[in-house]
Amino acid sequence: MSYDFSFLNRKNTDSLKFDFSKERGHRDDCLSYWVADMDFKTAPEILEALHERVNHGIFGYTNIKSHYFEAVSAWMKNHHQYEVKREWLIETPGVVFALATAIKAFTKKGEAVLIQTPVYYPFKNVIEKKNDRKAVTSPLVWEKDENGFGNYSVDYEDFEKKIVDNKVKLFLLCNPHNPGGKSWKKDELLKIAEICLKHNVKVVSDEIHADFVWKPNTHTVFASLSKEVEKITVTCTSPSKSFNLAGLQVSNIFIADENLRKAFWLERERTGYDEPNVLGL
Repeated sequence: MSYDFSFLNRKNTDSLKFDFSKERGHRDDCLSYWVADMDFKTAPEILEALHERVNHGIFGYTNIKSHYFEAVSAWMKNHHQYEVKREWLIETPGVVFALATAIKAFTKKGEAVLIQTPVYYPFKNVIEKKNDRKAVTSPLVWEKDENGFGNYSVDYEDFEKKIVDNKVKLFLLCNPHNPGGKSWKKDELLKIAEICLKHNVKVVSDEIHADFVWKPNTHTVFASLSKEVEKITVTCTSPSKSFNLAGLQVSNIFIADENLRKAFWLERERTGYDEPNVLGL
């Protein structure tokens, strides 16, 4: 199968990137490079499946069956060597929605949530502006190697100090890192996990960019580090970045621990969200 990566004209399609610059205080001719979606057509195999569903002609209430989980779990196993169970899966209309749900489920108003800056801006917004929690930052360290290439690393001493000093309950991990492009190595994640386990900090791992890790790097699912780490982790995934499907509003959240899963599920139910987008499925 050959793929066409020609750019399309997206003006006047209600595109956030191309049609809402003015509403956000910019000139109409600005290019919104901060919006993480693509400007070429989605893969023809996906378009074919969508056309088939559209041709069915009914868009009623819909929910997930076993074949959906089989597809998602096979992807996780084959691409990221992580096996998930059916009961772990909770679908949401997006990863940012899942971050907000986790914040409300696992912390109280005024409590601290840790992030590593620079990081995808909704991390801080969803903590402070939307949910009245305290965003605590442990800045990543920018370093150059012997070849002059730059990369981010964790200041583990500062990371732990911020947790202790602020009584942090929850950590939002961006894995791989956005916008730094950092593919975290297993030993780096193990050090983060050790600190979080030591101080009883739950972890929400945003792994929406996992499919963009290029060889020789490999993506490590944070929850896969150990059974102990798995019990404190909410893993957030979605096909939206990998396959340019952000507008179809579907994400797959995996929570192994039953108590965390129940708390997350209850908070999701409080929003009134019940059935995912039929075309997203």
